[in-house]
Amino acid sequence: MDMKNAKNVHFWQIDHRVKNILQKKGVIILPSPEAWENFNWVKKYFEKKPKEGYFIWVKKQISFPLATCITIASPKVSQNLTNLLIIEKGLNIKANVVCHAKKNNLYSSHRAKGKLILKADSSLKYLHFHQWGESDFVSPDYEFILEKNSKLIYHYKNLIPPKRLELKTVIWQGENSASDINFLINGVNSEVKIEDTLILKGKKSQGILKLRLVGREKSDIEAKSEIKAKEAAKGHLDCQGLLVDEKSKISLVPKIICENKNAQLTHEASIGKIADEQLTYLRMRGLSEKEAVNLIISGFLTP
Repeated sequence: MDMKNAKNVHFWQIDHRVKNILQKKGVIILPSPEAWENFNWVKKYFEKKPKEGYFIWVKKQISFPLATCITIASPKVSQNLTNLLIIEKGLNIKANVVCHAKKNNLYSSHRAKGKLILKADSSLKYLHFHQWGESDFVSPDYEFILEKNSKLIYHYKNLIPPKRLELKTVIWQGENSASDINFLINGVNSEVKIEDTLILKGKKSQGILKLRLVGREKSDIEAKSEIKAKEAAKGHLDCQGLLVDEKSKISLVPKIICENKNAQLTHEASIGKIADEQLTYLRMRGLSEKEAVNLIISGFLTP
């Protein structure tokens, strides 16, 4: 990742050290341990005092995207972050979040437990990018809480995966809230386990949950996806896998649970391969087989 514009990153941590905090009017940004000490009310969001991570409290409307970066730069680092993002009522916020390893073979681990609170009538577009080394272990565990009339767009994109990825996401939706959730993962010689759950607990809430998963070079991908409706709500689950070689494996386990007779839940799931016709078409236009495969995968992983 190019960090030439690091001065514009609002929170940047390298290994266990906070490299930079850029304070802006209308936003309070602190390391999570300091937030624990400074604000008693945040303790209800943390299970215990955090060791590291960030606290971002957006109190007023801002005109720029929030930017955070978590970097692993040294061998055998084991990060264990606790992050909290709170968006106050009526605000429209964008966030660009990057977590990555600076080198390929650091044999490090990145664990992140995050909680994101969208107060009533607020909206958040959250772009979450991961890029790791082939020997790393990564375990993001995120919980989104959407209050009345709030809206969430969440894109998780991982084109350069670690050796092991364990991704867990839960979205709680209140009355008349809306979500558009996308997971885009390019499995390359990786073991990937995904658990994502969308809980429609408020009336007239609605959500779409999409997965686009690529298995290549001995990858083993398992995705368990669930939408649960507790009130009159609408939800759609869309899981698609693309298997590139015979030594890889993709398992999709979609699940919809309806607890209200007026709810509407639907799902579709498919696993396929790259069509010979697509490859032939691109090869005839001068691309090598590798270039053609990469182009097809790039299109598949575009939301």
